[in-house]
Amino acid sequence: MIMSESVRKMLRAKLVVLGRDNCGKTALCVRFITRRFIGEYEHKREVTYRCQKIVDKEAIELEILDTVNKECVGPAASSLESSIKWGDGFLIMYSVTDRSSFEAVSRLKRLIDHVKETLGIPAVIVANKCDMENGRVVRTDEGQALASDLRCSFFELSVAEDSSAVEAACAQLVREVRQEFQRHLLAMDKRSRMLQMRHALKNKLTRSKTMQW
Repeated sequence: MIMSESVRKMLRAKLVVLGRDNCGKTALCVRFITRRFIGEYEHKREVTYRCQKIVDKEAIELEILDTVNKECVGPAASSLESSIKWGDGFLIMYSVTDRSSFEAVSRLKRLIDHVKETLGIPAVIVANKCDMENGRVVRTDEGQALASDLRCSFFELSVAEDSSAVEAACAQLVREVRQEFQRHLLAMDKRSRMLQMRHALKNKLTRSKTMQW
């Protein structure tokens, strides 16, 4: 069965924002949705935002899960895994002023691959607070090298100063989610065609045996 064009387009996507505390996860979510910057937040639980955006001239409904800081091991790991299972794509954030948040990126990406049980899950690495050069402890080239190793897109930006860069990072993730959706549809189409061919061959063999009798 051939799917209609509307069915083949991804109309909704679920994005998850991951990272250590104080790297700007909530500020990024609010900046992306409202284009406003609010400097201080104190979240003790996850928050899901909903919005509609236009990416590459196509509308998409987004649910964005703003996670609280969770470790990849120990009691919090199961809650983090639930958030990962829920998502279609992932923004993994760190602050260029906090090396521990940078070091957490690899662990988070490995956990995503483990939970999703596949490589190539849409993920974008975002290095925040590049406006705070005096406090920088993670170089740009370190972030680029890590993103290359993990096969992720990379953006270094300032949520506080540049809403267009935030838009670009989130739009890139939406594109990658759409691409993965299309790959999934193509795989389903291929499987459907193989099943149809197998069924047709089976019917042909059955008719041939009937005629022989």
